[in-house]
This record gives sequence, C-alpha cells and structure tokens, in this order.
Amino acid sequence: MLKEKGIVEQRLAPVLGQLSSVSGLPEMFQACFLNTLETTVTRREPGDTFIITGDIEAMWLRDSTAQVLHYVRFADDPAVSALIEGLLARQAACIALDPYANAFNETPSGRHWDPDDLPRPDPGVWERKYEIDSLCWPLLLAERLMEKSCRSGFLTPEFHRMMAAVVRVFRQEQHHENSEYYFFRTMTFPQGTLREDTRTSRVAPVGMTWSGFRPSDDACTYGYLVPSNLFAARALQALIRFARMLGDDSLAEDAALLRKEILDGLEQYAVVKSEKYGEIWAYETDGLGHHLLMDDANCPSLLSLPWLDICSRDDPRYLRTRDFILSGDNPFYFSGRTAEGVGSPHTPKGYIWPIALCVRILTSRDDEEAAASLRMLLTTHAGTRLMHESFDPDQPQQFTRSWFAWANSMFGEAVHSLYDEGRLEKVLALTGLTSV
Repeated sequence: MLKEKGIVEQRLAPVLGQLSSVSGLPEMFQACFLNTLETTVTRREPGDTFIITGDIEAMWLRDSTAQVLHYVRFADDPAVSALIEGLLARQAACIALDPYANAFNETPSGRHWDPDDLPRPDPGVWERKYEIDSLCWPLLLAERLMEKSCRSGFLTPEFHRMMAAVVRVFRQEQHHENSEYYFFRTMTFPQGTLREDTRTSRVAPVGMTWSGFRPSDDACTYGYLVPSNLFAARALQALIRFARMLGDDSLAEDAALLRKEILDGLEQYAVVKSEKYGEIWAYETDGLGHHLLMDDANCPSLLSLPWLDICSRDDPRYLRTRDFILSGDNPFYFSGRTAEGVGSPHTPKGYIWPIALCVRILTSRDDEEAAASLRMLLTTHAGTRLMHESFDPDQPQQFTRSWFAWANSMFGEAVHSLYDEGRLEKVLALTGLTSV
C-alpha cells in the first residue's frame, strides 16, 4: 500500500500549491484525499483489494467504489490501476456470492449487521439489503478505469458472470411480484426493514426495475427509485460495451433492450409536471400514479446525475430538478447558522451531509455556488479537518460518524475536480478565506 500512497502523494503536489492560500487547507485536502489508502484498504493478495467503509468493518459495493473514484485520475500508473482492478475483482466475487446483498465481510466470518435478519445471510454477507445502485457502481468504476488506463484486464470470466447476474436481477425485479427476494429485520427504526409482505408487489410492471432500499440503506417508500433506475440505465450502457468486447452479443442485446425498457418507463412514469418548476424528476414512484418529491444526500441522488455521467450539467430537466432539490420545497433541504444543504432521513432531522455539499460543487458551473459550498465544508468540520456523515448546521460540532471514508474521498474529488477544470484558484478566492 505504501507504493500506491507514495504515487498519489507525488501527483497531488500541483493542487497543494494552489491550496496554500488558505491556512490549513493543504493538510486537510491531503488527509481527506489519502484517507481511503491510509485507513480502509486491505490487499489480501495480488488482484484482491478489500475496502471497508470506515467505522464499520465491512465493504459496501457503493462506498468502496466511491472511495477510490478520485484515484482513477492517476490510473495511468500501473500500481494504482492494479489496486483498482483488485477491487473490481473483489466486487465481482461479492456479486457472485449474493447479487442482492449490499455489504460484505472480508472473509466468510458469519458477522452480520443484525444476526437475526431474515432470510439468514451467507457467512460472507454483512447485510442483504437490495439496492439497485450496488450493482451499478462496479460498472461505472470499470468504465472510468479503462478510459484512463486503457487497461481491460478486469474483463475476466468472473467479471463476465457478474455482468450476467446484473442483467438477470434487473430483469427479475421488473416483475417484483415474481421475485423471491425479501428482507425483514426486527427493529424500532421503520426505514431499516421492508414490510413482512415485501414479496407482494406494490408496483406496476412499467419497465423500471424495483429496489428495496435507497443508497442510504433506508427502505424505499415506493418501489421504483428514480435516480437508481437512471443509474442502472447508465451502467447498462457500460455493460453493453464490455459484453461486446468479450464477444457476448447475446448479453449485450439483452442489456440494450433492458436499458430501453427502463428508460421508457422512467420517461412515462417518473416525470412530474410541477407548476413552480416545470417538468422534474420524482425521487420515487410506483407506476401506479404515486410520486415522492424529495432528494437524499446519498448517491446516486437526483443532484448527482451529472457527476455519474447520466446527463450533462446543462440538461434542462436536470436544472429544473436541481432548483427544486436546492430549495425549501425539498423536505430534506436544511439550513442553519453555518451551512445549508441536503440531508437525509437516515440521520437526525436538520443535519446536512458533506457528501451533498461536495456533489453540489461537482455538478455546478457557477464559481460562486461552488465557493459557497466549499466555504461551508471548510468551516464545519468541527476542528477534525476531516469530513463526517452529517452535521448540525447550527452547531457543527454535533455530527455523526467521525470516520466515514466515502465523505473524505468526495471532498478530495470535489477539490481536485475544481483544479482539473482550472477553476480552483478563483473558487478559493471567492470563499473569502484566502490569506493572500
């Protein structure tokens, strides 16, 4: 691991030079950027990279991908590329073990978030909450890795089987009434479990694919999670490309048809005409006429669509949806004395997520907006100089999860992306925090 860390550290020097105008910012940026490498990665053997989420010793398919996406820009280096290829190999093995699980153990230890979950998970599974995005993130990571490194060594027979499993599960969950998946947990937090009758369909078969849980690990209100269905369509685009590279035209054709069905369903059932904002994306729907208008801080979110290459930052429907998300009309947009931004029902009411502030930077072309979000991130870390899961915008010293590597990676990604776009120095000046 020291080799990869050294390579990344060397490549950060130009960014650190521009950050020196803000006292303490170079150290904070470097600590966040390197946090995944320094605290969460285990190389069990060559070609096998396991990455825990931070304060929970398990690997989420979503988190582990998002924790390394900011390193992909350095994947022209063989050591960095090998690290990421090892993660893709581990993710493929996890999906082969259980494509409905969201988080996994390093070994088949039998450790679980809740040992009483029904059905009983495999010993290698930490938690078996089915979330569409869990099956999408490895495909996004693989595509970005290949674009940067021009390497396709991750296209192994195991990765091929993973892709077939993704298509199979997405197709199955287009008709959830026929699915064998269910999840039940005895607990007082209602969003942590599905209903006992979860195998009873409460959605209409309209082309979209059903999800039990959101990226927050909270249960969906309605079964069709719109940002995750959009992400699925985008991930299938990468899958089609990989299937053709492997000579599996049948899988590619099936995935292309599935992608079209999902997109058609989204267009017909997931768009809401708002008198105030015009046509915007709903967050969830059931294909039966019900819609949930909100956004959640966890990605994929509606706010994050351009960052995930689902649409452009200038897409008209995205911009209208963004206006709704970043307003008081979104029930999870909060404001306080020190910050304002998107939160989540997963954390205390009123708490803002640094991940959402980072996403706001990554999806905005407005330097003043980016500067305002960056200023909030730089003044609400409660002296830790690291990101948290969420914080109280009136008392930022009150926060959840002091070790949340995904949030640290997102801060690194947001700042480095400003540098990549040639905007960093201007945005820093607009924060009003520069000393020179």
